[in-house]
Amino acid sequence: MDTALTIAGSDPSGGAGIQADLKTFTVLGVYGMAVITAITAQNTSGVSAVQLLDPELICKQIDAVAADFPVNAFKTGMLGSAAIIDTVAEAIQRNSLDNYVCDPVVYAKSGAELLDQSGIHVLRKELLPMATIVTPNRAEAALLANMDLDELNTISGGKKAAEKIAKTGARNVLIKGLSTDRSDTIVDLLFDGDHFTEFPAKRLPTKNTHGSGCTFSAILTAMLAEGVEIHMAVDNARSFISQAIAHHVKHGNGIRPVNPLALAPQ
Repeated sequence: MDTALTIAGSDPSGGAGIQADLKTFTVLGVYGMAVITAITAQNTSGVSAVQLLDPELICKQIDAVAADFPVNAFKTGMLGSAAIIDTVAEAIQRNSLDNYVCDPVVYAKSGAELLDQSGIHVLRKELLPMATIVTPNRAEAALLANMDLDELNTISGGKKAAEKIAKTGARNVLIKGLSTDRSDTIVDLLFDGDHFTEFPAKRLPTKNTHGSGCTFSAILTAMLAEGVEIHMAVDNARSFISQAIAHHVKHGNGIRPVNPLALAPQ
């Protein structure tokens, strides 16, 4: 069985973070492992508290997994601080981990800030150069590219941001959720360093997307673990996440979670 590792925060409501990642790995048939970076108190209505773990403990978690299991692919999600990012980058290099999906988690779906400017700077400098693919949404892409969010209102603006992010060393840049001339269509834009590929999708009439970024990057991680080529992996992830959003979990009083079980073969 292929293996996939997530290095991310915990969401006790199960909609995002390591809980969403492990559900996604299992449904897609890879053996999931998890290194916890932060404990959050959150639900579908928001984040009420965050406790970052000690970087040394995070380091020991990564080393323990890598010493005992092959890691066919891995992802990072919520990291929380520049110090944790430093530690994770060092552990990735020390353990020669590859097939890396970087989900640059800056904000929770509720809008809570999960990474400050110093953390964004260190992420750009230390993690992006190691990434097989980085998967920012529009807001995250604007921060990583040092652009105004309004500049990413078009496909052309997305291309400019993707080129800037690629200069950090990331092998592939995928900017999610770009607007198009059609109000019912959004585009995920992939830049592989040479060419742009657009992955259009129907804009779903729902706000219930809690955990969509985590689940999307976990799908990509599972695909890379199984040896799927990057363009096919993105195409599959785009299709799968649409199903997970369309069949979102019918629980919660706020932004309800996407449903990883919608990815299971029927």
